[in-house]
Amino acid sequence: MINSTYDEVYGRWRDAPEGFWAEMAEAIHWYKKWDRVLDASRPPFYRWFTGGMVNSCYNALDRHVEHGRGNQSVLIYDSPVTGKIKAFSYRELLDEVARFAGVLVRQGLQKGDRVILYMPMMPEAVIAMLACARVGVIHSVVFGGFAAHELASRINDAQPKLIISASCGIEVDRVVPYKPLLDKGIEIASVKPERCIILQRPEEKASMIAGRDLDWSELMAEAKPVDCVPVAATDPLYILYTSGTTGMPKGIVRDNGGHLVALMWSMKNIYGVEPGEVFWTASDVGWVVGHSYIVYAPLFNGNTTILYEGKPVGTPDPGAFWRVISQHGVRVLFTAPTAFRAIKREDPTGDYMRKYDLSCFRTLFLAGERCDPDTLLWAEKQLGVPVIDHWWQTETGWPIGANCVGLGMLPVKPGSCTKPVPGYDVRALSDDGQELSGGQIGNIVIQLPLPPGCLPTLWNNDEAFQKSYLSHYSGYYLTADAGYKDDDGYLWIMSRTDDIINVAGHRLSTGAMEEVLASHPDVAECAVLGIADAIKGEIPLGLIVLKAGVRRPHDEIVTEVVQMVRERIGPVASFKVASVVKRLPKTRSGKILRGTVKKIADGVDYRVPLTIDDPAILDEIAADLAVLGYPGSLSKKPA
Repeated sequence: MINSTYDEVYGRWRDAPEGFWAEMAEAIHWYKKWDRVLDASRPPFYRWFTGGMVNSCYNALDRHVEHGRGNQSVLIYDSPVTGKIKAFSYRELLDEVARFAGVLVRQGLQKGDRVILYMPMMPEAVIAMLACARVGVIHSVVFGGFAAHELASRINDAQPKLIISASCGIEVDRVVPYKPLLDKGIEIASVKPERCIILQRPEEKASMIAGRDLDWSELMAEAKPVDCVPVAATDPLYILYTSGTTGMPKGIVRDNGGHLVALMWSMKNIYGVEPGEVFWTASDVGWVVGHSYIVYAPLFNGNTTILYEGKPVGTPDPGAFWRVISQHGVRVLFTAPTAFRAIKREDPTGDYMRKYDLSCFRTLFLAGERCDPDTLLWAEKQLGVPVIDHWWQTETGWPIGANCVGLGMLPVKPGSCTKPVPGYDVRALSDDGQELSGGQIGNIVIQLPLPPGCLPTLWNNDEAFQKSYLSHYSGYYLTADAGYKDDDGYLWIMSRTDDIINVAGHRLSTGAMEEVLASHPDVAECAVLGIADAIKGEIPLGLIVLKAGVRRPHDEIVTEVVQMVRERIGPVASFKVASVVKRLPKTRSGKILRGTVKKIADGVDYRVPLTIDDPAILDEIAADLAVLGYPGSLSKKPA
């Protein structure tokens, strides 16, 4: 028997959205209440809680210390790559943050100035983010290890007065020096920061440039704590850059007030987490998931958060996640399906899982890319807890579609992210703007205004904001995802819009085909992409990675998966070609680089993506494609 209040809460939002969000905003601390809940005076540029004054750091730390959580653990740093574990209480983290905020003030930074953080997964990254928020400085985190000219493009756009970095990051089997990348990025950039603050790690000591570079530890030894600075609810908290189609990064702006309200609401209502519980998001602070659910939301809600510097496999084995959950009493884990596919590939029978006491563990959430039903069902079977596939974007900053655990779970449909979260009116539209139903795949859009917490615009670029997201359909935000709503109102996000392929006039989802491939018992992970075809326009090509220990002939497995697609999707898919590969090319955040593989197969020019985890894999893929008769790697250009 399902006992869910989802329909009632969603209806309450639909009937009175401003009243709904005003009520939710009572859960946070305001220096001054808002004048207007929603300022709709300049559509499509809507603003939430105009006139209100808040501070995100105060709501993350000071408020909890003042209300008796000072001795509770707030941050557990767990680093299998260095062998270190360190816990901070709310009071200890507040002391560190207030002192580093004092460092920023002493360097002349003021409310509205920008700081770039180019940091590995260390407590100091969290300290720096919160210190910026404490004094109204806008932070922009750049994923540690990004190439120099990617860093330079962000420096040019954000124009930071200060860059905070570390001497190195640490991968499973190597140390990655950051300082040479930082120095090169600043050299390339046309805008130069006044100062750099460098955290020296024992694994790699960075050379310092006199007059520009300052040592983190030396500054903190002399630092004096400073209080929070009230900022407008509509003031930016951070800028987070995401790759744009023009090659220029798009600076997603996140405000203070709406972000606070939405993330605070999400912890209890979507994730079902109560204050004091341990919540772990296995991601990186360089991505939006890390901003929202490693740092801000857990702290707003009074939780203990885990900062994990490691991998799901290889640090040291496929039991890494289960060790963390067991050792630290994790109640809820949020990670990407890629992580679970990696674990499933290395430990398909779950032997490592059974080495640990997971009795504390309650719910697994997956997001970041589409979760194929086979991975979801495997995780559910092995863990014996609910596995929730949910969907959101860098631009929204918090979930769009989810099975809201805190409102009482709805029936799970593997492959669906369940229903729209209260605050979002999600629809599927045809190319000419007609609303689609009954499982017809269309362009997924959200009716304006977007709820609190979503991007109000792009940094210093209102025009690009409108062009990228709002110009396709009047009154709607374009997600650039393709999918449909079924007759029960469930959302099915199948792929990015550019992953819908046209086979002889039929619009087909590569995500649906991947779902079939992933259900094969020998397949650990897979990708399907559309390859140019002179007769049908496009035909699908499947790449599959096998589970560890599979010894069957590859051609047998390929024959089986081709037949499975034919049976489940039909001959219309024209799915006839697949290849077993050692691994798939991915970004550092785990997204498969389908577009790059397509260009290799089609024999067109491509650049090695700057976000790729390992560039050498593209040569491996090109060799595999050449065996199938596709052009290969002659068109490759450097990043």
